[in-house]
Formats: sequence, C-alpha cells, structure tokens
Amino acid sequence: MRTSNNNIGDNLLARLGSWLVRHAKIVMPIILLICVGITVAIAVNAKKKDAENKENIETNSTLDEEDATVRVIPQVPLQENTDPGVDDLIHSYYNALAAGDTDIIRTLVDDLDDTEVLRIQEMSKYIESYPTVEVYTKPGPKEDTVLVYVCSELKFTGVEQLLPGMKGFYVHIDENGKYRIAEDEEVEKEDADYIKEVGLQDDVVDMNNKVVASYNDIVATDVDLAEFIQDLYKEIEKNVGEALAAQTEESEGQQEGEGVTEPDTEVANTENTEPASVVTRVRAKDVVNIRSSDSETADKLGKAAIGDEFKLLEKRGNGWSKIEYEGAEAYVKSEFLEDIETAEVAEVENTETQTTQEPQATGTVTVTETVRIRSAASETSDKLGVAYAGDRLELVMKRADGWTEIKYNGQSAFVKSDYVK
Repeated sequence: MRTSNNNIGDNLLARLGSWLVRHAKIVMPIILLICVGITVAIAVNAKKKDAENKENIETNSTLDEEDATVRVIPQVPLQENTDPGVDDLIHSYYNALAAGDTDIIRTLVDDLDDTEVLRIQEMSKYIESYPTVEVYTKPGPKEDTVLVYVCSELKFTGVEQLLPGMKGFYVHIDENGKYRIAEDEEVEKEDADYIKEVGLQDDVVDMNNKVVASYNDIVATDVDLAEFIQDLYKEIEKNVGEALAAQTEESEGQQEGEGVTEPDTEVANTENTEPASVVTRVRAKDVVNIRSSDSETADKLGKAAIGDEFKLLEKRGNGWSKIEYEGAEAYVKSEFLEDIETAEVAEVENTETQTTQEPQATGTVTVTETVRIRSAASETSDKLGVAYAGDRLELVMKRADGWTEIKYNGQSAFVKSDYVK
C-alpha cells in the first residue's frame, strides 16, 4: 500500500514539473511578482513595528518622568516609643499642660496665641495629671520631621475615672537641633496631603476609633461625669472670655494713659467703614464625620481627613460649621476645623442701620440650641462663652441684623437670634 502511494506522489510531481516547463513564460513572472510583494509587505510591516516600538519607548519614558514626581506614601506601621527625643518632647508637653506652665509650652511649640495660653492656664486648674501618655510615630513628609500620635488618659482633680484621648502632632527639628511641635505652622499643600494620607492609614484610624469608642462608653454610662465635663468647658470658656476682656480693657487704659484720644462712640459708629475679615475656607484638623445637618445624629455624608479643605458657608453659633461638600451643603463640628482663608468685606454701621433695629426690649430669652456668646454681633468676634439649651439670658435688645444683645457676666454680649426665643 505504501509503495502505491509513493508512486502516485511521484507521478503528480512529474506532471507538475512538466506543466511548469511548458508554461514557464507565464508562471515565472507571476512567481516573481508574488515574491516582490511578500518582500515589500515584510519591509513595511517591519518599519511600522519600529515606529510603534519607538512611540512606546517615548511614552514609557514620559510616564516614568511623571511617576518620578509622585510622592510615595510609605506604609510604615505605627511605632511606639522609638525616638527618645520625640518621647521627651511629648511628655514634657503633657506635664506642662497639667501644670499650666505656658512658659515651658512656648519652648516646645512654634506658635501659641494669647487665647490658647489662657485656655491652657484655666484647664490646668482642674487637671491633676496625665497618668498615661503613649507616643506613636510615623515618618514625616520631610527629612527631620515626624508625625506623632498620642494616646493619653486624663485625670481631673477629685475625679477617679480616667478619660482617654488621642491627638496628632507634626514635629520637626529646628535650627538648633531641638524637636518642636509645629502646632500652628503653615504646612505646604504637598506636605498637608502627605499628613492627610498617613492619617487615613488603617492603623491610625483603628487607634482613633478605639479611643473615641472608649470615651463615648465612659461618658454614656457616667451621667455625673458627663455633666461635670459639660459644666467644666462652659466655665473655662467663660473665664477665658473674661480674661481676654480684662486684657483688652487694660490695653485700652494704657493707650488712654499715653494720651491716645478715643473717638466718640456715636460718631465712630456712623463713619466706620473699615474692612472686616470674614472666613471663606477652612481645613480639617482631625478625621471627622461630614453630616447632612448640624446634629451628631444626622445622616453621615462622608468623612473629612486631616488637611481636607472646604468652602465655608456659615459658622453657626451652636458649634457647627456649614460647608460646601460635593456641590451641596453639609455640616462639620467647628472644633475640628481651622480657618485658612479670609476675605475682607466692608462692615458699615450707620444711623440708618441703627434705626432698623427692633425697639429696646427687656426681660429674658431662652436658649433653644447650644450657641456661642460673642463680644460683638459678628461670627468672627471673640467668644465669651457658651449657652446651652434651656439657659435663660438677660435680654437687652433683639436686633434686625439677626443678632440678640444680652447681658453676660455684667457686660454686653451677643448671640445669634436663631438660637434663642
């Protein structure tokens, strides 16, 4: 069978060869054209591939250059007590807080304004100690910087229950080689983004959530302690306001003693056109929930990370700020925000404005929601204290500009009319 197949194949090849010989004049040019076409196609295809390879190389080179400018956020786990210099700084800071020693704190912190100095001094009157101060670190955005996260327990004088807390610090080494807390230092956007990203890493968020849950459990189960804390912060704000007012009066008295003539109040009010600063943008100082209304039970729309910036729509007297979030209005607790941008607007008080105010009123008003008490009818004025729902305030006048003038600790003060009736 195999021999028969071989014979058939040989016969076919013989006939094909004979046919090609007889028609060589026709077949050979066709074969030549086919070969030329194949050669040209191979050359064109090779050239096309070379061009594509060159384009890919250039594109990859450009991507590599762009990638080189993107800062990689290291996923370094929280480290406890790894740097003696940072540990000494933080423990010195908390010891000074408990003692109210603002002179020492000034040597540890870059910027400390007068209001914060007074608040630290007032708070220290009620603090016995910080018996627990645990220091955790992660690498900072620049060389010689470190991000510090502190878990502490606070003991109030005469109170057995310890209160947990957590706070973040941006620490750097100054020109003298000393560690310092950059509490109010302006941070470049790139560094702020870095700090925000690190603050959102799982181990930092988990630690913060544990501390917050522990604090909430303690306050929820100890009514007396919750009332003590509420009254304490109310008292501190009142004392700080009084101290600031006393400082202002002392400063004005010194100016009068130096021969500075104070302008007539009535005239000054009719001619005052000095620009006033109004906050327009704010930045989150801590991880905080963004809610649909100014209530801790309102729907959560999202979460602000450290360093996130928002357009400020309104600072409300109840401790909440209305912001613009994803094209709509939202709310964040004001204590977790810091002012970063202001605009100047003309603040005019004239006789026409005064005549539009409602007639002089007497009696009291009742606070309907927690509201800040301020030294003037402006959300940027000094805060003298806080009034809580149910508090009764001595009424002086309800103004047409949305503010109510009251008597507070023997002096004139103001609250937003929306929060009293």
